[in-house]
Amino acid sequence: MQFHFLIERYTIGSKIILGILFAALFYMFLHYAFKMIEMLYVMKYRKPLYFHFHPFAKKLNKAQQSILRKSFPFYNKLNEKERRYFDHRVKSFIIDKHFIGRNNLKINDEIIVLISATAVMLTFGFRDFYIGLINKIVVYPGEFYSKLNRKAHKGEFNPKLKTMALSWEDFKNGFDIYDDKINLGIHEFAHAIHLNSIKERDVSSTIFSDSFNELVVLLSSDENLKNDLVTSNYFRNYGYTNQYEFIAVIIEAFIENPKDFRNQFPQVYNKTKQMLNFNFAGY
Repeated sequence: MQFHFLIERYTIGSKIILGILFAALFYMFLHYAFKMIEMLYVMKYRKPLYFHFHPFAKKLNKAQQSILRKSFPFYNKLNEKERRYFDHRVKSFIIDKHFIGRNNLKINDEIIVLISATAVMLTFGFRDFYIGLINKIVVYPGEFYSKLNRKAHKGEFNPKLKTMALSWEDFKNGFDIYDDKINLGIHEFAHAIHLNSIKERDVSSTIFSDSFNELVVLLSSDENLKNDLVTSNYFRNYGYTNQYEFIAVIIEAFIENPKDFRNQFPQVYNKTKQMLNFNFAGY
């Protein structure tokens, strides 16, 4: 009764302010509780509590879906529900990024859809799939001259400018031979995801970064495994240039040649799978 009497003494405006304050405090409590629960879940299972939640999913048009079915093998491995999520993410990625053609290359649906689908494929197990370090994607017809190191490049990622540059010819070649472990689009987006995971602290970035660190520790502590990797020639030598190239090369192998990867180096395969939270399409 006393509490009710105190409430009655407040004006309507004061009651509204109090209501907003209590609602905000309640939301903060729920948010904190969810974060704590998810943190415990991530520590135990090494994956987010959830990563697909698209109640108002965007849709690709029929022509764009046809491009994926014809030219993107990963898409055809997904079930119907996963394809709806994939369509939503590709559409959202297209809207979020600015695509620019260079040297008279006209940006069309094929270019936009296939490049976006590559990014979405690699982040399909992530909650945040936008790769915030990328704003612009510049596409050239073929190899292009890079002002960064004054050399001809097939692909390049500049985190300071938030720009990725790709040779369309070489991007396409990466998917024409799908099991050779060489794919320009996968390689460059792997760089972007890696650097983005270092910068961001969302749950998927944290899992990616922590899992890679676990892989580094594994290779540092197991000299035999490390020597087997080098002498097997399974990964191209370019992958041993530095940690950034290594992670890009193993992700290329993971996507394009998962069975051989898993059979030859199961520990490295499992850490890569954990990094990407890749639990679909037979991986």
